[in-house]
Amino acid sequence: MCAPCRHPLATVLIAAVLLVSPVAAAAALAAGKGPAGADGRERLSAAALRPSGRTAEGERRREYRAGCRTEIEGSQATVYCHNPYPVVDRVRLHVECEQWWDLDADTRPVEIGPAQTAELTARCWKTIGRAWVTHDVVR
Repeated sequence: MCAPCRHPLATVLIAAVLLVSPVAAAAALAAGKGPAGADGRERLSAAALRPSGRTAEGERRREYRAGCRTEIEGSQATVYCHNPYPVVDRVRLHVECEQWWDLDADTRPVEIGPAQTAELTARCWKTIGRAWVTHDVVR
């Protein structure tokens, strides 16, 4: 038999704490008492204080990248990319071959405009170790 089941009062207290905690938190947020520091003032992150559209050093801005699907069949890699965004995305397919003597392949950059789809292919003589796509969004 479980420990709380032997003590009905403990079960009631645990249930009360679990039910009251979210209600108390919601009431505090509704009253405007959000997360605050020791002095009672609200804490704001550096990102909230920064003007919109700007990023701090080291942060990457979210870019509009085309969605790509890679298929590897034997010694050939094919990637299908679709760009649903209103900016041009320059994509390249990179293929790393499994054997040391097999030359790796990189395709030329292909510009995919808004609402366009592109297909890129590359191959190895033998097997493909891995294939990936790089993006360069044109602003």
